[in-house]
Amino acid sequence: MGAATANAGAAAASKKQQKLRPKNSIRKNKTKDKKKKPSNNKVKSNEKKNETGKAAAKTPAQRGKNVVQRATASQQLSFFVNQYQSANGVQLSSLELDSLKETCIAELQGPAENITGNLDENMKVVFGSSWKQVLFEKHLKEGQIDPGCPALLVISSSALRSLELLRELRSLTKECHAAKLFSKHMKIEEQVSILKNRVNIASGTPSRIKKLIDIEALGLSRLAVIVLDMHTDVKGYSLFTLPQVRDEFWDLYRSYFHQPLLEGKVRMCLYGPVPTDLEAKKSKANDD
Repeated sequence: MGAATANAGAAAASKKQQKLRPKNSIRKNKTKDKKKKPSNNKVKSNEKKNETGKAAAKTPAQRGKNVVQRATASQQLSFFVNQYQSANGVQLSSLELDSLKETCIAELQGPAENITGNLDENMKVVFGSSWKQVLFEKHLKEGQIDPGCPALLVISSSALRSLELLRELRSLTKECHAAKLFSKHMKIEEQVSILKNRVNIASGTPSRIKKLIDIEALGLSRLAVIVLDMHTDVKGYSLFTLPQVRDEFWDLYRSYFHQPLLEGKVRMCLYGPVPTDLEAKKSKANDD
């Protein structure tokens, strides 16, 4: 009986102490608890800020593979030589490799994100101060400017792509129209007739270009720059990978362009994205 009474008294005293405790101290304790255990929303927000900060700290090359980078002349030449040797099953001699210097490549100017879309401005830079006389004027000059001999030849994988590139060159072809050298909707007789006039710029596909050279309608005496279109179609094919077109291009190149390139008479321009990690891949393959 006495023990029960004692327990009841202790319980009553405890309740009384709780009532007497100041409200501020209770609030402080609650505040401390909140500081100790931040909400899930705040944790997620902080994590997101950290991730954003890390992403901003990365270089463009580290942020993703889709970053456009302009290949240097050396990288373009390495890419082209590898493509040539692979497609033709040959190994260039040391003499040929020594002849293929970086000066063989007509390097484009401007920011990397504008790799395509301004071919006309790029060609002005490539041809230098003489661009207007070489690419714009329309009159034949006996002994200097023969008919059907372009200074600039653009080679692409399709007629549609050839027309797209000619649109980029429109500002240079107002006086002297460009020659369209592809088979779609165009007869070879019509093209032969066009090539009897002065031609500064021509754009076409490998098969038709070769045929016109073979029959001596298209001349190469003025040829200074060959633009190779690196554009890929919706299926991912390009001039170097599209079946049949690829073979036709290398046949054309071996027949008419390889020797002038070795001799430094013409320059090439790879127009569009070009892989820049070939040497790294090659080194890794050798290590493996």
